[in-house]
Amino acid sequence: MDTRVKICGLSEAQHVGVAVDAGADLTGFVFFERSPRYVTIEQAAALTARVPANVRKVALTVDADDELLSQIVSDAGVDTLQLHGHETPARVESIREKFGLDVIKVLPIATKDDVAAAHAFEPIADMLLFDAKPPKDATRPGGNALRFDWSLLTGENWSVPWLLAGGLDADNVGAAIKATHAPMVDVSSGVEDAPGQKSIEKIQNFIAAVKQA
Repeated sequence: MDTRVKICGLSEAQHVGVAVDAGADLTGFVFFERSPRYVTIEQAAALTARVPANVRKVALTVDADDELLSQIVSDAGVDTLQLHGHETPARVESIREKFGLDVIKVLPIATKDDVAAAHAFEPIADMLLFDAKPPKDATRPGGNALRFDWSLLTGENWSVPWLLAGGLDADNVGAAIKATHAPMVDVSSGVEDAPGQKSIEKIQNFIAAVKQA
């Protein structure tokens, strides 16, 4: 089965178009103000309008309250919520039930214990996303161009679809897929020239590398 691709942190129309045309299966939009990839709800609505119905439109949030989530769900044109904060299983379940959209829960990974703890979200989330645990001084929980030890996922079985993230780029994503058998991969900083500045060529090369893996 082909590995699916999520291009996250999109903030410009031309890059949304490039990602879709190159074959991205999921597009991601960041609603976290401290991120260099942050978009307003109004900006996101203009961008998601360019995404065809067969491509997911994912809203990345970090410990968002119900008011913000309600605004995003109502006005941003997304069909999936990605929870990238410290949301507990109970909070994830509450969000999923209240807003009626598919939910991706992000789990930061640094040790085997982190992987074991991630299983608690399987009965609740529609998808899981494994990302590198951020440094203690990091200002954001993801998009830090860091990878974790992929072997930590060896031998793990998951009852829901999952995405591999963290330090991926066109040069290493093939090896990452072979090492983990990830059904989906997620990239943001790995297709940028600078934080928040997507590269047309890097988006195209990343998706091509996934298709060749």
